[in-house]
Amino acid sequence: MTGRLDGKVAMITGAARGQGRGHALRLAEEGADLILVDICQNIDTLAYSLGSEDELAETAAQVEKLGRRVVTAQADTRDAEALRETVERGTSELGGLDILIANAGVGMAHPSTSQEQAFRDQLEINCIGAWNTVHAAAPKIIEGGKGGSVVVVSSVMGLSGKIGSPTGGAEGYVAAKHALLGLSRAWARWLGPHNIRVNSIHTSGVRTPLLVNDAVKQVHTKPPTTGAEVGHILDVTMLDVSDVTGAVAWLVSDEARYVTGVALPIDAGFTTP
Repeated sequence: MTGRLDGKVAMITGAARGQGRGHALRLAEEGADLILVDICQNIDTLAYSLGSEDELAETAAQVEKLGRRVVTAQADTRDAEALRETVERGTSELGGLDILIANAGVGMAHPSTSQEQAFRDQLEINCIGAWNTVHAAAPKIIEGGKGGSVVVVSSVMGLSGKIGSPTGGAEGYVAAKHALLGLSRAWARWLGPHNIRVNSIHTSGVRTPLLVNDAVKQVHTKPPTTGAEVGHILDVTMLDVSDVTGAVAWLVSDEARYVTGVALPIDAGFTTP
């Protein structure tokens, strides 16, 4: 443990598993106490299962084993009031808020979902959900008067349209992830005078349940075997969560104290022109 985040409180959405859990454990290792949020239920219009209450509880248990305090909340990021209530309860118990990781997001739509609904889901969950999250948490970081850091989890599809699928879900995903880039830049301008930094990260495929699930396997029956097959320069087909957490931990630390408004690709070269 390096202690780079000793005395800090961080809030992470989509924390039950995947990137959310990875970021939670890394920030806890660095010394942060945590507010962990997840929907903890499935959405019928999606093709795969989402995180559960048991998985969120397991993330919390692992954080506590690292000696950190933790508050958990079951909340849908589309519900702005639920997020505000979560922030109030979490900051009351932990003593403030310094860091926000807006991580919650979804992927493939169920085959029975209409194109219109699939498009709308992507915008409402991946974009509006992040907007609700930032606007629930930022006032508390401002109130603390110590500055802070926000990391918005976008995607390489926030920098590229290479997904190339004329479906509501795929196009909605690209639209939402591009929107997060613009919002992150606007938020950096809004929050900068309060010494709050805002950056977005743009990963290529990460080995989490959003991509590694039966629905995706049914569509992609022949997994790629080389990095070039998925558009990477480096020879890796899919990133591990640990490949992302190090960048997040750096962005929210004082080592990156003058880094703001940056769109950071973590993509094995996918977005290189």
